[in-house]
Amino acid sequence: MTSPLELLAFAEAIVDETTDRFRTGLGAKPAQFKGQGDFATEVDIAIETNLRRRLTQLTGIPVYGEESGGKLAETVWVVDPIDGTANYSAGNPLCGTLVALVQDHQPLVAVADFPLLGRRLAAADGAPLRSVGGPPNGFGGGEDALGFDEARGHVGCSSHLQTPIFNDLKRKGLRPRITGSVGLDSAFVGQGVFDGAVNFSPHAWDNAAGALFVRSAGGLVTDPYGEEWTVHSAGMVVGTAQVHATILDSIRSNRADN
Repeated sequence: MTSPLELLAFAEAIVDETTDRFRTGLGAKPAQFKGQGDFATEVDIAIETNLRRRLTQLTGIPVYGEESGGKLAETVWVVDPIDGTANYSAGNPLCGTLVALVQDHQPLVAVADFPLLGRRLAAADGAPLRSVGGPPNGFGGGEDALGFDEARGHVGCSSHLQTPIFNDLKRKGLRPRITGSVGLDSAFVGQGVFDGAVNFSPHAWDNAAGALFVRSAGGLVTDPYGEEWTVHSAGMVVGTAQVHATILDSIRSNRADN
């Protein structure tokens, strides 16, 4: 296989091809309804079509995408053309394009582009995270990380997070934030904007890129129960050591089967 850094270069170049379409389509109306509160716009479909065609053309690797499906194979590109489609359709800039190359159930390469925020993250397994548009100090989980009581502890939460867990995070001193984009939540952790993020999405396209970003930045990545995260996991928890442990504790203490 071509090296991860070369594959990352291909992925970034292909994502670049979609940026103008992404920007000009902001505010696109729902075109395809997939379930209650879940829909795709024509822009979602157009961008995924281009990503699928170009990734396959340049790398020979199949694509598994949110809008057109495919097979979550051993080696596959996983794409979300617009993560945060409801935001995008409403004109909200908290949305972006996620692309990850998965091998043996783990992300090997990832790029996330948030054109309306001027932010991009790119990573290849074994290489440092490359971040554009984030805080200059990057990931906030090092030895000098601030505690909850020092204006930190921001946690990205899916809008589907159970209310007892959300409330418990606040009781523990964390600051839950809902952006409406799972991919942006984990990207913000990699950039040091958030100190953690939690969601229960079972979809690889939501979490594969973010898992690699946070790992590359030095953060922790597991499923919601503290087990190893894979593309088959039903959700993901990422963050600094302190915040990651606190989120897991909230999940454990508020599980329905307790």
